[in-house]
Amino acid sequence: MAQFELIMPKMGESVAEATIIKWLKKPGDSIELDEPVLEIATDKVDSEIPSPVAGILEKILFQEGETILVNATIAIINSSNGSAAAPVAEKTEALAAAVPLPAAIVEHETSASQAAPADFSSSERFYSPLVRNIAKEENISLAELEQITGTGKDGRLTKNDLLDYLPKRNQKQAAPAPPKTSDTPARTIPQAPAVSIGGGDEIIEMDRMRRLIADHMVMSKAVSPHVTSFIEVDVTNMVQWREKVKSDFEKREGTKITFTPIIIEAIARAIKDFPMINVSVDGTKIIKRKNINIGMATALPSGNLIVPVIKNADTMNLVGVTKAVNDLANRARNNKLTPDEILGGTFTMTNVGSFGNVMGTPIINQPQVAIMAVGVIKKKPAVLETPQGDVIAIRHLMFCSLSYDHRVVDGSLGGSFLRRVADYLEQFDPNRSY
Repeated sequence: MAQFELIMPKMGESVAEATIIKWLKKPGDSIELDEPVLEIATDKVDSEIPSPVAGILEKILFQEGETILVNATIAIINSSNGSAAAPVAEKTEALAAAVPLPAAIVEHETSASQAAPADFSSSERFYSPLVRNIAKEENISLAELEQITGTGKDGRLTKNDLLDYLPKRNQKQAAPAPPKTSDTPARTIPQAPAVSIGGGDEIIEMDRMRRLIADHMVMSKAVSPHVTSFIEVDVTNMVQWREKVKSDFEKREGTKITFTPIIIEAIARAIKDFPMINVSVDGTKIIKRKNINIGMATALPSGNLIVPVIKNADTMNLVGVTKAVNDLANRARNNKLTPDEILGGTFTMTNVGSFGNVMGTPIINQPQVAIMAVGVIKKKPAVLETPQGDVIAIRHLMFCSLSYDHRVVDGSLGGSFLRRVADYLEQFDPNRSY
């Protein structure tokens, strides 16, 4: 049997490392071709890593919770295909030469080879060698490390957690004491209330993704003053057209057409009409986005939420948008997205109607400035104006809501944009082709 190195894959252009969440196989286990071997996480998505060969897992080189650079060897597999593989040491050296480490990591790892390891035996918490070395260089005691919240598996402290903590720690140490004067009002920092726990209550630890979502939502509400506008839309033409073409569409294109791509198409058209809804805020600067990249909030089986992005949605026809929507949604639910596929969004849509909800007040997905929610489509009696007079008819109606950042989007822009989306949906051509 030939020895094969399992490499930490590159999960996207912007991703240089990933954390091992869980090994699905242990040394000695048989592995089939393309069978998942471990689960990894970046700061954006969780993914399974399949084996490119069949064989037996011989050795695991990194443990759960450790953060590994892309292109590093993470395990050795005895391959049954008989192909010759480069010796482990030789290939690892070649990878190290081909993929230069970031300067900060090189510095920490260099000092690690020169310094004796600290004694962490008194702690029940796992600390990787890199975290220990950073702590030693920054003179962070074990007691202080124990107080830092970790985002790794089971609350483990990752390199990023520690590097994120250092600027706050240094600012705290450098900040002068506030003057103690009677006319200086005390600043009250909001604190979460104490939570009492009863005897029959169950305590559930947030998983990594839920913690990231929670932090992102709190940050968004703190950064952006949210305003939400609502509109009711007559989508009868859209509903009747989809009902008419859905069977032929699936036969011809090999995928189902839902309401989501039709709504995304209308949003993209409205953004071109009101480009100042497609911006971000950087201090006192407004960044006007060139591309229209629409994120679609997708519920995962775990109950968490992820937002894959349809890049350049305004350049696609309805078939292209439909295939992109279905592909991203399916891979999101199966942890198959790459980090780049959830980056770069400039506007987000969420479908609360898929849960039977009439409307919602969504939280802005920073650093965007607006997010639209669509509710369930219901048949209702409505008044229609005809040349012969007003009549009451059964129509398909849907509420849309737009939450926007009132720092840069006023009611006039937000309301006009929402009205334009509604116009495109109401004026949907029932005789159009795909």
